Amino acid sequence: MEKLLNELVGRLERAAGKNLRSVVLYGSAAASQYHPKHSDLNVLVVVNTLDPAALDGLAPVSRWWQSRGQPGPMIFTEEELRRSADMFAIELLDIKTTGRVLWGEDVLAEIDVPMQLHRIQVERELAQALVRFRQHYMATGGSRRAERKLLLASVSTFAVLFRHALLALGEPMARDSRLAIDRAAAVAGFDPGPFHALLDVREGKRKAAELDWPGTFSGYLKGIERVAQEVDRRMAETAKPAAN
Repeated sequence: MEKLLNELVGRLERAAGKNLRSVVLYGSAAASQYHPKHSDLNVLVVVNTLDPAALDGLAPVSRWWQSRGQPGPMIFTEEELRRSADMFAIELLDIKTTGRVLWGEDVLAEIDVPMQLHRIQVERELAQALVRFRQHYMATGGSRRAERKLLLASVSTFAVLFRHALLALGEPMARDSRLAIDRAAAVAGFDPGPFHALLDVREGKRKAAELDWPGTFSGYLKGIERVAQEVDRRMAETAKPAAN
């Protein structure tokens, strides 16, 4: 992982030159929860300008990175990041909390994330993620292999959303996925066991054949629904006008 990241930084330096401000690793890899089989290397690149010439210079690096099986880097100017804080509140807060600067300045340190808009985005993202999960599950067509792949691929996403849901509910933010799941389970009232079982498989601590997959799916879906419902309920309560 480190060798690949170092090569990416070197290519970005050569391609962008003085236009490059910062390269930041975020997501599971930055939080020391990277697993090659299931995790991506998510990278934020901050530059001074993003005119056509700058994009043309960075395009080969982005294509090379994606050819290595990684998602294309998010590329912003610092001013765009500041203006986007209201639209990408979850993402920017997550990067500020767990991101690792690979090169250059920590440009996110001075960017404030509007927490009221963060709470609104958490509610929306949870609802959308739940709907997408159900859609993807139905699209598996009963294939056990596809169902297992879906659960294993999605658990890290929901762990991140649970971490931010806790913050939206006034709870301390948990940096660790397992701690976030346990705290969310305590707040929303569900069994965290299926989530831990999926993380165990992702981390190579358990074999997939050892899991009761129908039971894991049932408990997993129930947990997601409970967290989404709790966020909806609390948000609705705070939105009510105060009684005279």
